[in-house]
This record gives sequence, structure tokens and C-alpha cells, in this order.
Amino acid sequence: MCLMLYFLRHGQTAYSKTGGYCGTPENDPGLTAEGIEMAEEFADVYRSLPWRAAYVSPLQRAIQTAKPLCEAVGLKLEIRQGLQEIGYGLWEGMHPNDIDRQYHDLYVRWLTDPAWNAPPNGERGIDIARRSAAVLEEIEHTHSDGNILIVSHKATIRIMLCSLMGIDVGRYRDRFEMPVAAVSIVELGSRGPLFHGIGLRSHLSEYLRSLPCT
Repeated sequence: MCLMLYFLRHGQTAYSKTGGYCGTPENDPGLTAEGIEMAEEFADVYRSLPWRAAYVSPLQRAIQTAKPLCEAVGLKLEIRQGLQEIGYGLWEGMHPNDIDRQYHDLYVRWLTDPAWNAPPNGERGIDIARRSAAVLEEIEHTHSDGNILIVSHKATIRIMLCSLMGIDVGRYRDRFEMPVAAVSIVELGSRGPLFHGIGLRSHLSEYLRSLPCT
């Protein structure tokens, strides 16, 4: 008896194609046509598993990604604010190159240690770690075993994986690649987290895997 967590990053959006930053409900792009295909292909491959629950970020790209599987197997979407993407503050909607030009020193400081530095009016990595940890604790207290889907975002998922593995949260960009529609599988057992796969995309067609993404 064990608890299996499936961390799924949302499918492609216009921002994931260009590398722009978007983290808040005020800056909330939906999936592209290809992103919808990614969600559907995930559902086609994983619908045969006996799912217990689905915990989903409130941002629409995460909800759109979770819906095909949840509708196929009859799961309710458990929306949790703690799974939302990092808030980028004044950098919302901007491309990294533009941020580097306008906020160079702050940007370098944030890139060097995002755990304890935040974009202006944004969130630190440690803030995301705390709010997402509350969701993971809820899942563990509610479910003793079974398969749990967690649909979230690039930074948030990598920060959760760092926390589970005991890696410095400030290194989340350096330790995990997490392309769109990638799934990472973690077993929570009596001896702690056991990683079965990180950033897996074998459920996607060759065409979707070939698309550029950040």
C-alpha cells in the first residue's frame, strides 16, 4: 500500500512558447490548440489507472490540462491555491531579456538564489515551497494510498520536487527540467519519497514532444 503522486505540468500556452513569465490570475493564458492535444494525450494514456483524486492549480491552463483525464474517469477537480504558479510581481507578462535590461541587478540576484529573493512585488521560492507543502500534507492526511494527480506549473512543481528530495529550494532551476505536459511520479512510502520518473513525456506523440517549449 503506497501513495503515488503524479505531478503534471500544464500543456503548452503562448507564454511557454516564448519564455514569458505568467503566474497570477490577472495574467492567465489558456492552452494553445497543441496544449489541448497534450492534455488529451495524457488522459488517453493514463486513464486506465485507478485514480483517487486530482488536485489542481486555479489557473485556467492547469484546469484545462486536468479536465480530459478527470472527465474520462469521473474525478472532481480539487482546486488548491497552493498549487498556483510563482507570482512574478512587476515582471508579469515580461520576457527574461526585457527584465534583464530593465532590472538587471535584481534579476541577477533572483536568478542566483530564487529561494530567498523575489521579483519586485512577487514571491520567493520559499513562499511557494510553504504553500505547496500545505497541499501535499493535505493529500497525505486524506489519502493513505492510491494514485493522485497534481496539476501545476513549471516552478511550483520543481520546488515541490526539491522539497521532497531534500534539495535546496534555491536550486530548483538547476536540478530539474520540466517541459510542458511532463509528468513526474513520486511514491510516498514508509521510507520516504521514492522517485519513479521526472519530466516524463512518453505519453505525448513525437510531434508534440518536438515542439519548442520552456
